[in-house]
Amino acid sequence: MIQLNTPYPATAYLMGFLRQHAGDLDLELAQADASLELFLRLFSAPSLARMAAVLRERAAAAPRRRAAVPPSIAAFLAQAERYVDTVEPAIRFLQRRDPSLAFRIVGRGFLPEGPRFHPLGTAGEGLEDESLLAAFGPLGTTEQARYLASLYVDDLADVWREGIDPRFELARYGERLAASAPSFEPLHEALHGDAPTLVDEALDELTRELVARHAPDVVAMTAPFPGCVYGAFRMARRIRELAPGATLVLGGGWVNTELRTLREPRVFDYFDYVTLDDGERPLLNLLGHLQGRPSPLVRTFRWRDGAVVFDDDRTQHDVPQRDAGIPTYAGLPLDRYVSLLEMLNPMHRFWSDGRWNKLMLAHGCYWKKCSFCDVSLDYIGRYDRAGTDLVLQRIRALVAETGETGFHLVDEAAPPEAMDALAKRLLAEKLSITWWGNIRFEKTFTTALCERLAAAGLVAVSGGLEVASDRLLKLMQKGVTVEQVARVTRAFTDAGIMVHAYLMYGFPTETVQDTVDALERVRQLFAAGCIQSAYWHRFTATVHSPVGLQPDKYGIRLKPHAQITFARNDVAFEDPTGTDHDYLGAGLRKALYNYMHGAGLDLDVREWFGPAPAAPRRRFGVPATSVPPDLIARYLD
Repeated sequence: MIQLNTPYPATAYLMGFLRQHAGDLDLELAQADASLELFLRLFSAPSLARMAAVLRERAAAAPRRRAAVPPSIAAFLAQAERYVDTVEPAIRFLQRRDPSLAFRIVGRGFLPEGPRFHPLGTAGEGLEDESLLAAFGPLGTTEQARYLASLYVDDLADVWREGIDPRFELARYGERLAASAPSFEPLHEALHGDAPTLVDEALDELTRELVARHAPDVVAMTAPFPGCVYGAFRMARRIRELAPGATLVLGGGWVNTELRTLREPRVFDYFDYVTLDDGERPLLNLLGHLQGRPSPLVRTFRWRDGAVVFDDDRTQHDVPQRDAGIPTYAGLPLDRYVSLLEMLNPMHRFWSDGRWNKLMLAHGCYWKKCSFCDVSLDYIGRYDRAGTDLVLQRIRALVAETGETGFHLVDEAAPPEAMDALAKRLLAEKLSITWWGNIRFEKTFTTALCERLAAAGLVAVSGGLEVASDRLLKLMQKGVTVEQVARVTRAFTDAGIMVHAYLMYGFPTETVQDTVDALERVRQLFAAGCIQSAYWHRFTATVHSPVGLQPDKYGIRLKPHAQITFARNDVAFEDPTGTDHDYLGAGLRKALYNYMHGAGLDLDVREWFGPAPAAPRRRFGVPATSVPPDLIARYLD
């Protein structure tokens, strides 16, 4: 799956661009969200009935293994009929099509409850969890019901994954088969080896219906994440059978980062062309090429004369923002998207909740210096700001088309001057929207600017604090300091704008002391009310980042790798510090969960880590922090 609450923007932007050329190229355009349609197919009464029958058949065939049945499957089979009866009403409710059902759901007698509900206690006790109340305040009836219905969906997703198809995830379908796989073989075996699962069969049937509905001559698929890759290849295989004359094209974020050195010939059993980076120019030229026009291919892999070749006419320029057109969701079932209520992380709630129109103030990143980032690639390195007039034009067009006034800025980092210009125009023209997005914690975000952004409808920002260490931030070439982040985040918070911090651990040369001190600074930022949400990411070196391109500069040595013919991005390395980042990661995540819920802010940060693996008798596995207890307070003063 990609996302369930709102359409992914890739097809909407390409659709909006190509329709400007539909007349010249004699194009009939259509778009579909196979991710959403697969979800709705699986989370339906007929699919759950089939799943229950399969699981019961397996249990009857192997009665001795009943003791090993996962709790999610046991709970599902014990209440299978209730799940079948309630799944479609629950999904309608999460689509905001049956709001009155909330009163039955909050009573906790309507929906069957599996393991995901266990932290809430016994049905009938209500939702009075202190951590939830601390993080989000008291929830109204509708919000409580949406939270319970989301747990219900999570329970069913666990059953699909643990009982039917281990590749299934609500947002990461098939991820383990496609994350930087140097060889195509695991994916090939998954596509051809085992008997198809119920998920596979549903995807095959969906593909058949889409082909029958659209009768396509050209099918272009976007695979933005690793988890989309298995589904894309399975759909392509099926389209080959159903529409052998159709041309198949693969692109998207995962392709852009992973397949830049593609040499695997079997990819072209599924796809005719694989395109890199922004799709506007490659697709436009490809469509002209397929029509026999003098249209050179741009950033496009294909199979020719018994070899994989890469065509890239450098005389062809990328399409600038001013010519990219107005994105459109035409043809997508906007009333069928599902808003799940994520309660563990406030920023994740923004991601999963609401029907957000996607908007971009600028292509690429205006900073493009961070050493952990793929700055050598187009989606980061080519900066092209959309003018304020164009942004407003897109806003008005999307509001008119969707009826929604919420916008998620999908910029790598929204430029402060562009945000300010937009805010001033929104206020001057009395255009009321709600918006949020990713930024850099620039000192440009003064108190006055944050207040103006809030008045113009900005409700949340996310930005990189990363390692929360000035030494490592400098090594990263992040261009910010912890003091700067503290001041800026507090300005946002004081203006009523929620702040999420991206955090990172395991960066080259990061010691145990660095990590402990970083957690202490994060604790103080939460305690001072600077940030309200955060997430720890484990650092991964990529071949397109400065770390991967210049490992010696960062004090590491890349490990040798096998011959790569398929996906290439992540690269293993040896860090001379020898820090046990896996051990530290568990403590970091535990601490952060508590901080986001207002708990444990007065504890010594060592309490989160437990005994050291090498010395289990010691109380603490990490050293005491060297950070003064009032560091952030001093920065703010």
